[in-house]
Amino acid sequence: MGNCNFRIEREKDSVTILSKNNFQFWYAIGRGGFGKVWKVEKKKEKETFAMKEMSKARVMAKKSVQSVMNELKLLSQMKSLFLVNMHYAFQDRENLYLVMDLLTGGDLRYHIAKQRKFNEEETKFFIACLLEALEIVHGCGIIHRDIKPENLVFDQDGYLRLTDFGIARYWSPDNAQETSGTPGYMAPEVMCRQNHGVAADYFAVGVIAYECMNGRRPYVGKSRREIREQILAKQVQIKRFEIPDGWTLESADFINKCLQRKPSNRIGLNGNHEVKSHSWFKDVNWPKLKERKIVPTFIPNQNEDNFDLKHVNNNDWKDADVVKDNQLLLRRNSIQNLFKGYYYDKNNHTVVTPSTKQNSVVVDSVSKEVKGIDVEGEENVDDDADAKWNQIPEKDNQ
Repeated sequence: MGNCNFRIEREKDSVTILSKNNFQFWYAIGRGGFGKVWKVEKKKEKETFAMKEMSKARVMAKKSVQSVMNELKLLSQMKSLFLVNMHYAFQDRENLYLVMDLLTGGDLRYHIAKQRKFNEEETKFFIACLLEALEIVHGCGIIHRDIKPENLVFDQDGYLRLTDFGIARYWSPDNAQETSGTPGYMAPEVMCRQNHGVAADYFAVGVIAYECMNGRRPYVGKSRREIREQILAKQVQIKRFEIPDGWTLESADFINKCLQRKPSNRIGLNGNHEVKSHSWFKDVNWPKLKERKIVPTFIPNQNEDNFDLKHVNNNDWKDADVVKDNQLLLRRNSIQNLFKGYYYDKNNHTVVTPSTKQNSVVVDSVSKEVKGIDVEGEENVDDDADAKWNQIPEKDNQ
């Protein structure tokens, strides 16, 4: 149902076959950090896709060249019905183009904004889908590091799929300096600049489940620093009397175990199987879920636009001046070489079955060179991060 590939393909020729001319552009369906997302149709096959059009000048302005190149590499090695899969990627002088599965259900953030909370069965299904996605990702030796509602998208059948691998990384035992992520969903060990593994993704799983239950995140604040101070001050635990009507003790126990501040205490430290074995999922038929034979209780309305049209059509970019300067730099071949190799064609690529051993890292020396990701909006971390981390007790009251 999902697989990944660690074979590194040869460098594509500088002259590629694919271009914008192979696609019919219909209309914008989203807006990302680097440009618009379009509904497109590949003219020859009459297949519809979502196409991310990313301004190279804007990618450079946000110091994210390595980020977009890294995403291409990782997406080329994974395929699953629980991921938003890549089909094609190419470029021209001004833009990068990433052609993905077209999902019409909108992202989880959009639906949380609409109805604020979900019931237990709906939430359990969301989390089960996410666990299926993480089984593939972690099985390929990758940590996603940006699990959040904006990166979980519904397909037309109501199944959630994981997307956005811009700051995902191959796991490394020495990754303390990689403090990327979204405040509110980042694990404490990442925020405090500690070495981290797959357990960091399961902290975010707990945050999302908590948010679906309560309509808010467990730790809130206006900045990474404020959120971190809240985490250092108190271990959030859902107490029995705080469980909403219609929710079980097992649901609260699962969330509490995901939200443990120390990864050594957190469920998922020993792999995806540990999470799936929790009693909250005792009635989940995992083989049937993998085959997508379960009918979701929440299915987005396919007769509506499941996105914020005002946000999509907003063309007010705050970095316009910097982008304009970078557009001039794109005339240089040396700058264009930064994006060398940004190409993918699903018809000329082979994927193989991933390792079933959790946290496996089976990459060759070329794969390991995916380092030094420049992440947009990353904040500086205090020099006393180690001291702050040590403020968290080894054992919290559970």
